[in-house]
Amino acid sequence: PKVKEFEKKMADYIGVNHAVAVNSGTSGLHLCVKSLGIKDGDEVITTPFSFIASSNCVLFERANPVLVDINEHTLCIDPLRIEEKITERTKAILPVHIFGHACDMDKIIEISKSYNLAIIEDTCEAIGAEFNGKKVGSFGNAGVFAFYPNKQITTAEGGMIVTDDQNIAELCRSMRNQGRSEGGAWLSHKMLGFNYRLSELSAGLGVAQLDRISEILEKRQTVAQLYIERLSAIDGIRIPYISPNVKMSWFVFVV
Repeated sequence: PKVKEFEKKMADYIGVNHAVAVNSGTSGLHLCVKSLGIKDGDEVITTPFSFIASSNCVLFERANPVLVDINEHTLCIDPLRIEEKITERTKAILPVHIFGHACDMDKIIEISKSYNLAIIEDTCEAIGAEFNGKKVGSFGNAGVFAFYPNKQITTAEGGMIVTDDQNIAELCRSMRNQGRSEGGAWLSHKMLGFNYRLSELSAGLGVAQLDRISEILEKRQTVAQLYIERLSAIDGIRIPYISPNVKMSWFVFVV
């Protein structure tokens, strides 16, 4: 089946043990929140500078997104402002690798370990991006990619959860499929689940796209470089900042 092939290729590409295909990045984020046991009254630290799904996935479980401002250069969540928002109800940090620029994961991981917090990476705009030579999506408890038509690669609609945690992977696989157990009977439901499956047709497109991802990212880099060359000398325009320890995956070029 193409879904399993797509999952295997994605796990290998990111460098993790498990990948779970879903029908959107939003669905993937929701399953990660639920698989970590985040519930009513809990808090998840994230950024206000993102698509609404980064907060909605928390609200779906009646938890509270706590917004931390961004670094004005990278536009990612400012790790220096995270600790002041941590309370006894905080359960996780949900950093967003905005526009394909990786967050400062070293500092975020340091904070998460100090306060025993989970990390859900919103990598929906950042497939192929790297921080210190390591691909985003491989730092936290789980990461989520999205394949909407405007993303670097597309499955028309779709998403992918990546993780090294077998328990998270198993829970997400069950919950995406109406709570069925892996390999279980069609009418055997072991938990509350959702219709979050990725279709075989979409997965087939994803396999073909992932096989070309290096070429696709290189072409986007070429276009971005042309923008940089032509816009950098124009008074009043500030081109995107790229941290020296980040490999950018160009989703959009924002001035």
